[in-house]
Amino acid sequence: MKLNVRKTFLLGLGFFAVSLVWPLYNVYVPIFLREFIDSQFKINAIMTLDNLLAVFMIPVIASMSDRTKTRFGRRMPYLMIGIPISAIAFILLPNYTSFWSLIAIITVLNFAMAIFRAPTVALMPDITPAPLRSKANGIINFMGGLASVFVLMGGAILYRANKNYPFIMTAILMIVALFLLLKFIKEPKVGVATDEKPIKVLNAIKKIKNDPDKTTTFVLIAIFFWFVGYQGLEATFSNYCVELLKLEASDASMILSFFALAFLISAIPSGYIGGFIGKKKAIIIGLIGDGVMFIAIGSLGTIFPFDKTLMMIFMLIGGFFWAMININSYPLVVERASEEYVGTYTGLYYFSSSLAAITGPLLVGAFVDMLGFYMTLPVTAAAYFIALIFITKTKTITIAKTQ
Repeated sequence: MKLNVRKTFLLGLGFFAVSLVWPLYNVYVPIFLREFIDSQFKINAIMTLDNLLAVFMIPVIASMSDRTKTRFGRRMPYLMIGIPISAIAFILLPNYTSFWSLIAIITVLNFAMAIFRAPTVALMPDITPAPLRSKANGIINFMGGLASVFVLMGGAILYRANKNYPFIMTAILMIVALFLLLKFIKEPKVGVATDEKPIKVLNAIKKIKNDPDKTTTFVLIAIFFWFVGYQGLEATFSNYCVELLKLEASDASMILSFFALAFLISAIPSGYIGGFIGKKKAIIIGLIGDGVMFIAIGSLGTIFPFDKTLMMIFMLIGGFFWAMININSYPLVVERASEEYVGTYTGLYYFSSSLAAITGPLLVGAFVDMLGFYMTLPVTAAAYFIALIFITKTKTITIAKTQ
């Protein structure tokens, strides 16, 4: 059994489309909001809107997609609706005329993104056997990392020329990705009996909770904590650079691009590493490494003099460790799901990460308002170390090795 690399790269175009949006969104929207709001807690609260929608929408939509039957497949219809709306909203994003127009655009964008995020991710386990999913996830996240590097580096240059350019470029690439997906990816036909009762998300949660093997529960809790740290940092980082380090917004984008670049380079190798040493061990290495890196980054400009080159180097190292965590976590969740529950488990994965993405920015924002921006990185590191405690409590399952 071998991985169809060409098909997996094409499948990664869906994640490419998703990953084009969030890096630019998380860098520039806090800067836009700073024009109207002084409190970082309030800014981060608004930045959690996408995740608030995701907590309620994504598990339900993921479960719905398990039972959707159309001539385009069960996942593709959600991409066909969500991507075009997201692209239009993204073009409008930097053209706000007031606080409330900005909020209206953000709301439409986040609602549209929530429609297709989980179905996009669920496409991978639909067409990939369980033993190959870490490798496939590495390739798919490589595509996501490519999108992040492209929009952060390219976007920083384009933004200096005209603030609209990176958003227009991103929207065009999203539509191109959708077209290529529809042309080249054919979903497998999965039979769903018409008299079968719909899978309820709450029933799936209850099933996991009552399972004597608490591994899935511990994995979801660990995912929650490391995303508390990651999302809290991402929502705060641009203002951290501008307010504490006295850099330009485009500098924040460029620094983050080194994290994304390392993730891009490491995505595929991390999948193979997870397949070789085990997903759990790979995640543990990543959590320890990133925890240390975030402490080191936080020391620049606070304990030690700020050095932009050194920060970029630390970001490169941190991106490698983040790949070890991120590439292997989703396969660790869905390998415990039967075929009919893949979308539902995908939704629960996103439920954990989205709930964390609400909690993280609020937590970090509260610490910043109370104690200052220098608390951003220590809080992030602490969340990663808490996640480490829970991931060490998980049990591995044996899956037949492949060629």
